[in-house]
Amino acid sequence: MRVLGIETSCDETGVAIYDGDAGLLGHELYSQIAVHSEYGGVVPELASRDHVRKLIPLIDKLIKSTQSISAIDAVAFTSGPGLIGALLVGACVGRALAYAWKCPAIGVHHMEGHLLAPLLEPEPPEFPFVALLVSGGHTQLVKVDGIGHYTLLGESLDDAAGEAFDKAAKMMDLDYPGGPHIAKLAEKGTPGRFQFPRPMTDRPGLDFSFSGLKTFTLNTISEHAQENGLPDDQCCADIAHAFQEAVVDTLVIKCRRALQQTGYKTLIIAGGVSANKRLREKLETALQKIQSEVFYARPEFCTDNGAMIAFAGYQRLKAGEADDLSVIVRPRWPMESLEPIVGG
Repeated sequence: MRVLGIETSCDETGVAIYDGDAGLLGHELYSQIAVHSEYGGVVPELASRDHVRKLIPLIDKLIKSTQSISAIDAVAFTSGPGLIGALLVGACVGRALAYAWKCPAIGVHHMEGHLLAPLLEPEPPEFPFVALLVSGGHTQLVKVDGIGHYTLLGESLDDAAGEAFDKAAKMMDLDYPGGPHIAKLAEKGTPGRFQFPRPMTDRPGLDFSFSGLKTFTLNTISEHAQENGLPDDQCCADIAHAFQEAVVDTLVIKCRRALQQTGYKTLIIAGGVSANKRLREKLETALQKIQSEVFYARPEFCTDNGAMIAFAGYQRLKAGEADDLSVIVRPRWPMESLEPIVGG
């Protein structure tokens, strides 16, 4: 089965073709960072319009490059969660193409796509495992016993980790998205100059909270601000370093706790923040101490992309699932509500 995957949940237009026998045949991605950077965040209406402009040309380019014009067996598209306008673009195009090509279509859960992305790698993890899904919109720990067999262990009670990175970057007048800019600036920081809290690590449980850390960062910036409203360059780097260390340590502590609580020995991390090098370094070091392993997708599959949607859609379609002609999108969609795949 050869599946066309379409991802339009937020500010990236991604398409890919996954073949059940040959694997990933190709993928294309258009990022809207330049569109939204001047606003310091995603503008939903602009995101929807850009998906309308870019999606069909990307699909056309992908089909031509993979010589798959007459070989698409099914279409998978992101049905949620995400921005409703952006979701509708991908869902309408995906459903229309499937109707025209007389093939099945299925709406895919965006976070299930992220969760399964590490399985696209040459040496994928085996079930069961604990998944850390960490991005601009989500920070969750999930016990995964198979495809669709998900148990939520903990999640952010306020800001997601990626959102906290973006807001901290904005406080220091860094460009959007903030994560990569904070990480780059942190490399110049002085370790130990500032000590930021590791929120909710001093109590039991696996939930997260980053709003207090965001406030602590703002107060630290204000205390050291100069006439232009910002600290000097070195101080900003030191704050970025302390902020990143606090977020990374919090995630690592909770991941290790989740593995110990479940008794599992495998962790996967997925989502945009999973590309953070410092997070990967600290997770690998921490998990070696408890004889556990960590897996993640290659960097281009950490952020939103069509490959993860094509792969997740393939798994669902292979199990006999498919949607009717209705176009349904779900801006909010709990992943625990997904049907488990028998034997998956």
